[in-house]
Amino acid sequence: MGLERAFADEPAFVPYLAAGDPNYEASLEYVEALARGGADVIELGLPFSEPIAEGKTIQNAIVRSLEAGMTPDRFFEFVEDLDVDVPLVCMTYYNLIYQYGDGDSESRSDSENASGETASQGPRPFVEKAAAVGIEGLVVPDLPAEEAAPLRQACDEFGLDLVFIVAPTTKGDRLERMLEQVSGYVYVQARLGVTGAREDVDDATEESLARLSDWDVPKAVGFGIKTGDHAERIVSAGADGVIVGSALVDIVAEGHENGDPVDEVADRLEAKARELKDGALRGAAERPQPERT
Repeated sequence: MGLERAFADEPAFVPYLAAGDPNYEASLEYVEALARGGADVIELGLPFSEPIAEGKTIQNAIVRSLEAGMTPDRFFEFVEDLDVDVPLVCMTYYNLIYQYGDGDSESRSDSENASGETASQGPRPFVEKAAAVGIEGLVVPDLPAEEAAPLRQACDEFGLDLVFIVAPTTKGDRLERMLEQVSGYVYVQARLGVTGAREDVDDATEESLARLSDWDVPKAVGFGIKTGDHAERIVSAGADGVIVGSALVDIVAEGHENGDPVDEVADRLEAKARELKDGALRGAAERPQPERT
């Protein structure tokens, strides 16, 4: 489990794109452009037909990806085809993870795992395949911490991190359960509602970071971050990294709708990635430095 290393030396820039949006080949170019622009971790969305945590921008990206033929097995091929040297995280919904082992595949044996379930039951086959192709972590927005034990066990078995999303309203027992199971980094939701780029930064961010100050895991803030200035403010407030999705998906969507060449859209994504990474670095430089003794 090694996602924490991406946060070790400086604030991490964690971009998101839906794999296969608007089509397989273009999406490969776009993800690789983010890596060139300074991404430290890349979240790849595995499209699901009912993305409850997503706003319209990412919902539309998911529709484009599904219409272009993206499936879980195609997603794993996509990961193998990528030429990037940064950790990759799969963001998807638990239904796809849990049902993956139901199909027939040479890689999905019926041998029993440590819990006594057959390998074709539950999340284990998906996690095994994800690890085999190079995925280093999972984000599952619709999986409650109270029900995450089977997935946590599979991630432990195959060396993947399990990232939880902490909303501004997440407190008490639920927060403690997340703390017990999270690894890699924690996805700090900057505001209530669904994903989507915003023009401002919510004041709830500092409150959320303060609630998690005792957690011994990097805190990456997402939901609504659109510009380098946003990234600067988030990191200066104490975040260990920023997660940006909709602002990047908007670039993909605009290029697709206008029929722009793939290389031009990739250049825009690389430039936006660099803007966001540079903003995060400025934010780190603004933090109070500890006094020397």
